[in-house]
Amino acid sequence: MDLTYEAKYHQLEEQHWWFASRRDAVFALIQDMQLPTTAAILEIGCSGGPLMQRLRQQGYADVTGIDVSAPAIELAQARGVPHVSVMDGAALEFADARFDLVIASDVLEHIEDEAKALQEWTRVLRPGGQLLVFVPAHAYLWSEHDVVNHHYRRYSRAGLVAAMVRAGLRPLRSSFWNAAMYLPTAALRLGKRLLSGPPATVAAPGSTGDLHHFAGPLNKLLFGWVRLENLVLRRANLPIGVSVFALAQKPA
Repeated sequence: MDLTYEAKYHQLEEQHWWFASRRDAVFALIQDMQLPTTAAILEIGCSGGPLMQRLRQQGYADVTGIDVSAPAIELAQARGVPHVSVMDGAALEFADARFDLVIASDVLEHIEDEAKALQEWTRVLRPGGQLLVFVPAHAYLWSEHDVVNHHYRRYSRAGLVAAMVRAGLRPLRSSFWNAAMYLPTAALRLGKRLLSGPPATVAAPGSTGDLHHFAGPLNKLLFGWVRLENLVLRRANLPIGVSVFALAQKPA
């Protein structure tokens, strides 16, 4: 991602409604897996480590994080998060069958060689281990935000599941996420494309895409709304959303 965007990302990631509600969704899905606290967990794209901190607070001791960004890992270390390192998500430096769970939230779309990344993530899973992947949804929502983030693609639900199957995984569940923001996001991005044409292939200098600071009450309102969706998500899949996730298992 662009340096200006990354700096703002790290500034906002702990409290911003988007990141906080996505972490809440990931954590709820992990709770539903009923993993023992002895499980070995790898977070790919851990950034400054807020999800790792929450997992450790819940008793998970064997939690490892990697990120391709050195400033992200430095921030995680400054926050006291252990077992984090700079590493390419498509070239993991871990032994085969090391982890019970691998988490990758908004990472796969940043990696050009999707197949290689998924093969690596599958390789480090133990037999019976699970892979949880969140990615941005719907190719027609492509915008300057994707350009700023150096995305290679956005995903359909079927496309994400098919990619995981090609990696040798058995799908357990898939769903869209963040339905609340789908209509406003689609209206804004499609309207802008209609008026101004497709987004440029290179982002404007200093652009942070759709990443904006929200005042306290609005931030709390958006977080509360999506958190309600997260409760629904524990019982049923969502038919639409700005993101999509899939959970798959390595055959035993």
